[in-house]
Amino acid sequence: MVYLYGIPNCGSVKKAFVWLTAHQIKFTFINFKIEGVTALKLKQWLAQQPLEVILNKNGTTWKGLTGVAQKKAANENEAIKLMIDNTSLIKRPVLEYNNLVLVGFNEDTYHNHLK
Repeated sequence: MVYLYGIPNCGSVKKAFVWLTAHQIKFTFINFKIEGVTALKLKQWLAQQPLEVILNKNGTTWKGLTGVAQKKAANENEAIKLMIDNTSLIKRPVLEYNNLVLVGFNEDTYHNHLK
């Protein structure tokens, strides 16, 4: 089963929707804003992807954090707390397929792993 995590109005999530649909890949969408994310789920993702990949430092949510909070995010446990409280700090989309975790949308990566 394919699980896609994100928020529906995100451009990258929309691209993933279109790609998955065009390739007739069934998926379950989990909306961060409604369902949130757990520390356990984030730790599972971090077991496969480094914090630098999962933590979105390019968005307005990151830029709105205090310098102290940004420095704390260098610690994985503190970053997890921040991402739980501010799901917009998670780079989107996150796709789970079997034991694979893909972060962000890249057509070639999706093609290589899902076709």
